[in-house]
Amino acid sequence: MVRFASALIGALAVSSAFAAEDNLVRIKMNKIDDEDFTGSFMARDAFLQIAEASKETRNLRGKEESEVVKDYQNAQYYAEVEIGTPSQKFNVIMDTGSSNLWVPVEGGSCGKSPLPFNLPFIQKKDKFNKASSSTFKPLDEIFKIRYGSGAVSGVYGQDSVSLGQDLTITGQDFATIDNCGGMGIAYLMGKFDGIMGLGFDSISIGKKPTVFSNAISQSVVEKPMFAFYLGNQHEGELTFGGYDKNHFEGDLHWVPLSHATYWQIATSSIKMGSYSNTNNQAIVDSGTSLMVGPTAEVAKIAEVVGASKMLLSPAYMVDCNAEIPDFVVSIDGKDYTIPGKDLVLNGAGGKCMFAMQGMDFRAGGPQWILGDVFMRKYYTVFDMEKKQVGFALAK
Repeated sequence: MVRFASALIGALAVSSAFAAEDNLVRIKMNKIDDEDFTGSFMARDAFLQIAEASKETRNLRGKEESEVVKDYQNAQYYAEVEIGTPSQKFNVIMDTGSSNLWVPVEGGSCGKSPLPFNLPFIQKKDKFNKASSSTFKPLDEIFKIRYGSGAVSGVYGQDSVSLGQDLTITGQDFATIDNCGGMGIAYLMGKFDGIMGLGFDSISIGKKPTVFSNAISQSVVEKPMFAFYLGNQHEGELTFGGYDKNHFEGDLHWVPLSHATYWQIATSSIKMGSYSNTNNQAIVDSGTSLMVGPTAEVAKIAEVVGASKMLLSPAYMVDCNAEIPDFVVSIDGKDYTIPGKDLVLNGAGGKCMFAMQGMDFRAGGPQWILGDVFMRKYYTVFDMEKKQVGFALAK
């Protein structure tokens, strides 16, 4: 996520959830394999080339839209939420880089082909039926947000939201979206219906309290924190109300936020082989799977590792057998290392993707995103009350 940045597809499939004796609400998650994830970038690049050749363009700019530099091509995980009475199920990206909950609505255009014919890779979208929920309340407020690829719009409503089997938030404001055009090809190919933001209320469109903020105020979580354990080739887990010591080694290293909007922290240095950069701001973002940095800086790193950029996509391909140096980021006096082998994502047909992407943010914002590649290596706890994040080596 980020009301800032990233790119597309992926999947956290929730298989079950339960409240344990430690009062944590746990959501078990599965990761879509790297071949499918890498293939989505290649398919998108091919589609963009076709669109460019046919001059298919879209201009949905509007002054009332809040701007975000994110298109979710880079989101590899999703989870299940339930909205309404009786509940309607949706797969959403659990996104620490944004703060609104939205899902597509019946009767809208979300999930339809942008071309005059159907495309084989379009994923079916579950859509919210307002009339089917006895607890739904319409709100006379417009929701508009601008992603890097265009606008998404709809109207606000209010209903109950459930996570797992034991966590229900009542009176949650969320957006029912009838126009998802701004999500672009990323949305059509993605195995998600909507977005659930886990950032702070301060960056919520319309200043709506987030789902987790309401969970805290309604006292349905024990502690004002949540944590991600992202499985690599096995099940992962998202916990609400605290964290699970069984998922990491040693002690958590708590890092104060530099800005409590996104989960933003200061980094003193970033190194990779002969590349080095100092004094940056970074976002810890569950809605972004790759590592993301300034376009020019990532181009320098790509040169170091021998990666080549796709024609129209911001992603890079790399030799599957290349010896990639470790990525080392220094945070609050501690070095965090991502082994080079973890930065090579296997694709179909012997093609591999480099797990880093370039993207430029507005002046004054963060420069880097530490996405799921980082969070798979380091168990990450988000403490909303103390405005800090905790890191420890994941088991």
